[in-house]
Amino acid sequence: MTQIALIIGTTMGGAEAVADELQERLEQAGHQCHPTLTPELTTLRQFDHWLVVTSTHGAGDLPDNLVPFQAELTQQKPDLGTTRLALCGIGDSSYDTFCGALDHLEPLMRSLGAIPLVDRIEIDVQSPEIPEDQALRWIESYLERL
Repeated sequence: MTQIALIIGTTMGGAEAVADELQERLEQAGHQCHPTLTPELTTLRQFDHWLVVTSTHGAGDLPDNLVPFQAELTQQKPDLGTTRLALCGIGDSSYDTFCGALDHLEPLMRSLGAIPLVDRIEIDVQSPEIPEDQALRWIESYLERL
């Protein structure tokens, strides 16, 4: 069983709905998720696996609830060399900053040593397919690597 920090960045609740579905699937597979809307390094450091599910706010920005986390990473520059990462972005492709929140977090986390287990997914809310269904297909490749 893997302990997974489930980091959720949300403004209007869409990312939370996706995260809930992913948590349920991961727990069905025998893993334990620890969801947080207020991620802090002191808590996250106890987990080797971080699953980030985030929407994009404004002009490609992080949701307000993840801004302090980004600042903490930037200021403290922790060694994330033991951190295995998975990134799920949710956005609207009609904006040129589609899933821009990931463009802030991914390079930062990688520069600190985090290692992606799977390619990130960018879910388009304009797609006729339900975001949760897209995420559930993607999480299967993540499960194969745990």
